[in-house]
Amino acid sequence: MITVGVISDTHGLLRPEAVEMLRGSDLILHAGDIGAPWIIDSLMTIAPVRAIRGNTDREPWAQRMPDSIEVEVEDTRILVVHDAQAVRGGWMGTRCASVVCGHSHQPLMEECDGVLFFNPGSAGPRRFSLPVSVGKLYVEGARVRGKILIVRP
Repeated sequence: MITVGVISDTHGLLRPEAVEMLRGSDLILHAGDIGAPWIIDSLMTIAPVRAIRGNTDREPWAQRMPDSIEVEVEDTRILVVHDAQAVRGGWMGTRCASVVCGHSHQPLMEECDGVLFFNPGSAGPRRFSLPVSVGKLYVEGARVRGKILIVRP
């Protein structure tokens, strides 16, 4: 089994509690709105990181990052996009077992047409009354299951 840590919407804030919750991951996916390049460097001390830029990542360092990526883990593919609305019902989601996203700051784990849509929520500055959270995906062969981890309620 491969453990994939999932984080999004850090917006330049990497909380120590979020880092601790991601420890033990074999791979970390960052679904955009990173906010600062040092965040990726810090996450890389835990595990290899694959990241995309979000709608607020406009600085020159972020322009070198892709808008989306497909990551192969075990016998499956995971699509990472910032805003899941870009792929819901579209052809991209059907090629992958899971779509990882961010953007809404709202944690979400929902299966749609056999595809697990997974948003870890926001690990950065609190937005409204939403929790601060990260997530983990557990991949065994072609099977993917997820878990939302609340950093701060």
